[in-house]
Formats: sequence, C-alpha cells, structure tokens
Amino acid sequence: MDLLNRLLGHDAWTTRQLLEICATLSDEQLDREFDIGHRSLRATLHHIICNMEIWSTLMAAEPIEPQSDQSIAGLLQRLTVAATRLESTGKQVAAEQAWDEVWIDVLDDPPREKTFGTGLAHIITHSMHHRAQLLYLLRLSGVESLPEGNVFTWETQIKRG
Repeated sequence: MDLLNRLLGHDAWTTRQLLEICATLSDEQLDREFDIGHRSLRATLHHIICNMEIWSTLMAAEPIEPQSDQSIAGLLQRLTVAATRLESTGKQVAAEQAWDEVWIDVLDDPPREKTFGTGLAHIITHSMHHRAQLLYLLRLSGVESLPEGNVFTWETQIKRG
C-alpha cells in the first residue's frame, strides 16, 4: 500500500469512527452550538464530507450534485461514496504520476487551475483539521471515550480485518 492510499484510508476510517460515535448522540447534542468552527457536531461533519464530495467530483470533472442529507446515516453513506471516489482518483493520479497535472476548479470565480497532488493533500489536511474540532466538541458534549484516530491504530485495525 502506498502513502496516498494510507492517508486516504486513514482519513475515511477516522471520519467514520467519529460519525459512529455521533450516532449515539441525540439531535440536541448534534446540533448544540459552540463558539468554534462550524458551530456544531452535525455541521462540522457535513462540512468535512461536503468538502470531500465537492473536491473529488471536481477532480473527476463530473457535475456536482448537491447533497443535503445530514442525518448520521446519510452522512455515513455520503462518506462511503466520497471516500470511494477519492480512492479511485488517488489511484489514477498515482498510476499516471499526474501529481502536477491540473484540473479546473469551476467553483472559483474566475475558475482556476489546481494540481491533483495539491487537491488531494488539501482534502486530507482539511479533514484532519476539522476532525480535531470534532474531538473538542465531543469532549465539550461529555463524550469521554474518544479514539486517538492515529494512523497506527488504523493500520492495526485494517490488518485485523
């Protein structure tokens, strides 16, 4: 497994772990507002997954279909789809050594070129940043048993199957 596959796999796995923890919370807890980032657990989860969806769709040069399901079950399904698309894009970029090849971000005004390597790096680091916020919000919500979410734990879990 190459480095990109490790990073993308860990990214999706860790986000899924946090979604599964949030599945045990009430709607009131999920929507409680805090003075940080996107203000709630649900909004932060939606933001992470929406970013994965949009960027992976843009890099695949596919039309963007807005996703609005913010239930935990819906977010889990959306994560699965986005992570699969990112994995596919990552494999293609790696196979073709297309890290510095460009795609057009049509959402920028005016649209501008971005490289695949930087786009993939952005998605991974963006998710990591917001997962740290989720861990903080979960602690503020009284959730005590939280995962470390580190790549070593992920690797151990995938080896176990």
